[in-house]
Parts: sequence; structure tokens; C-alpha cells
Amino acid sequence: MSDLIDFVLAVVIISASGVMAPGPLFATNMTYGIKNGTNAGIKLAVGHAIVELPLVIILGTGAFSWEVIPEFRTVISILGAVVLFVFATIQIRSIIQKKESKILHQKHGIIIAGVTLSALNPFLIVWWLSVGFKLISDAIIIWAMPGIMILFILHIWMDFAWLGMTAFFAKKSSKIISNKIYRIVMISLSLSLIYYGIVFLNDFLTTV
Repeated sequence: MSDLIDFVLAVVIISASGVMAPGPLFATNMTYGIKNGTNAGIKLAVGHAIVELPLVIILGTGAFSWEVIPEFRTVISILGAVVLFVFATIQIRSIIQKKESKILHQKHGIIIAGVTLSALNPFLIVWWLSVGFKLISDAIIIWAMPGIMILFILHIWMDFAWLGMTAFFAKKSSKIISNKIYRIVMISLSLSLIYYGIVFLNDFLTTV
């Protein structure tokens, strides 16, 4: 029983290092959250989960070849940077023109954003291949293959809680700031996506 409690605590504490870390998903969550509140955070978390679940299963079953990691990370870094640059450009343009982007605010746009920003985040892969892989291994030792799903559940609820909560407070804060400050905040969040795009490219350049 003590081993189970220790494992659960380890997953929660270690997962927090990835869940609560600043990044493009968090910046996007704040952008959507200002307008859509908790619902935006939940939808982004759904998109994130759609990517993380197969990744955890692949790593847990050993279906991912270590030999392809450098090439895979290179492709993800480049595509991720391009997506962030495009996303930020569209967002900034819509803010300056004072109208919503139809691409970013379509019916399933937030979920798609969650999928895209997660799938094309090289640091997500690195996290699961390092810290996360140890958790996967421990879960399999304790529960065999069902441990993969147990680990995923123990981890993913934190994404939903964190993104939902921060989106909720982003919405609340938007009601007490002026329109000018609102636009400055939105542009700043969009510029942070460009920053992360540059970080992704730098990650690619340091691996070649």
C-alpha cells in the first residue's frame, strides 16, 4: 500500500513539472481563456490528451525506436516553430483589426489547437522520454501493462485541472481590465508564441 501511495505522489509531483511549466500550450490557453473561460482550458486539455495517450502507450509498449528519436525531434521542432509563427501572426492580425479569427475560433478550433501545439512540441517528447519514461517503467513494474493507463489517468487530470483553472482566472481578469490593456495582453501572449517558435528552432539547430 505504501508503494502505491509513494507512486501516486511521485506522479503528481513530477507531472507538475511538465503540466505547470510555461510553454506555447499555456500561452494559448490564456489567449483562449480570456474570451472563453474554463471551457477553453478543458478543450485544450482534450486536444493535449489526444496526443499524450498514444505517446504514453507507444513508449510503454516499447514500440518507439530510440534510433529514430533525433530525426523525429528535428521534424517536430521545425514544424512546431512554423505552426507557432503562423498561429501568432493570425492572432496578432485579428487583434489589430479588432475582429475574431475564423480559423482560431471555429467550433472545434480550440481542441485542434490543443492537438497541434502538443503534437508539435519537441519538449513534450523529451519530457516523456526522460522523466515520464521513468514513471511509465515504474507503473508497468507495479501493475504490468494496465499500469500504462493508470499512470496516464494519474497524470492527465492535472492537465485538465491546471488549464481549466488558469483559463477560468484569465476570463475573470479580462472583466476588470480596459480594452487597451486587453489588447496589450493578447499581443504579448501572441508574441510569446513567436518566442517559443524561436526556441523550437534553436532546439533543432543545436541537434544538427
